[in-house]
Amino acid sequence: MKYILLVASLIILISCKDEVSKKLSEANKTETSIKENIDFTMVFASCSDQRMKQPLWKPIIETKPDVFVWGGDNIYADTDDMLKMKADYESVWAQPEYQKLASKTRITGTWDDHDYGKNDAGKEWHVKKEAQQEFLDFLRVSKNDIRRTREGVYSTETFTTKNGSVKLIMLDTRTFRDSLLKSSIEGRRYDHWPADHLGTVLGETQWNWLEKELDDDSATFTVIVSSIQFLANEHYWEKWGYFLEEAEKLNQLIINAKANNIFILSGDRHLAEFSKKELDGLNYPLIDFTASGMTKVYPDSPEDINKYRLGNQVKKLNFGVIKFDFKNQNVIMEIRGENNVVYDVLEQKY
Repeated sequence: MKYILLVASLIILISCKDEVSKKLSEANKTETSIKENIDFTMVFASCSDQRMKQPLWKPIIETKPDVFVWGGDNIYADTDDMLKMKADYESVWAQPEYQKLASKTRITGTWDDHDYGKNDAGKEWHVKKEAQQEFLDFLRVSKNDIRRTREGVYSTETFTTKNGSVKLIMLDTRTFRDSLLKSSIEGRRYDHWPADHLGTVLGETQWNWLEKELDDDSATFTVIVSSIQFLANEHYWEKWGYFLEEAEKLNQLIINAKANNIFILSGDRHLAEFSKKELDGLNYPLIDFTASGMTKVYPDSPEDINKYRLGNQVKKLNFGVIKFDFKNQNVIMEIRGENNVVYDVLEQKY
């Protein structure tokens, strides 16, 4: 009897092991399948003070991105002294891990106010032409690039793989932006301009350029990089929403665009969050993925209102990872931090 029970126990144990092995095998296959479906990886980040510790370059390198995108405030120069600005940029290049990233990964991007030269500055900034050349030098842009002679750092680049492509459209929200409306309310910096205000964020030339770029349907995905948030509108930091007509103009441009599967990346806020809005006439939700705060965040600051926010704001040092699956028209967006901890994930099927 004991012998029979022992044999039965062994059979059950072997059966259980086989079942566990089967499940592990299926899990491994699923994981492998997911990895195989990632055709292209983009990392973007913003708000990096060159004077502070830089703990995120190592985890960024570990994600093995195909491209790294600067989202603005790539240094904190805050100066009209171009020698200082150049030195600030070169201090980024002096970091071994940044050099390592640059040696194997395409690096591109746009700027915001602190690398433009002055907090919240717009078209009135008196050394914007000089600052533009320093920014382009930082990105190692060739001397015959159109941005060397054209006003503004806006640009586009398409990354093509055997399975599909990503078109990256990088806006300049500084060079042409009109003045902000200073607030008379204590605790606020600015207020919204009236709806009929004719001020601009991008300027006529850049708007015309953007319209042409969004008339292109050749890429599988289209990513628009805006240094300031587009969808979040209830806070009183910099945002598209201060210029209501400009924000609606971009909404309509996206709705009417021939470009495929458009979403937005933004920075500036020293926090990370996903915002999502349904637009009438667009057959997929518009996402604004904010990743901001490579070297400094404000964890004790109150969480501001954002009716389009998914989940919670992340107030830890962060960067954004976007994984593209061209065959299934799927995108996985991740908010990551030190040691490659994943704080939040958004998956969007297009």
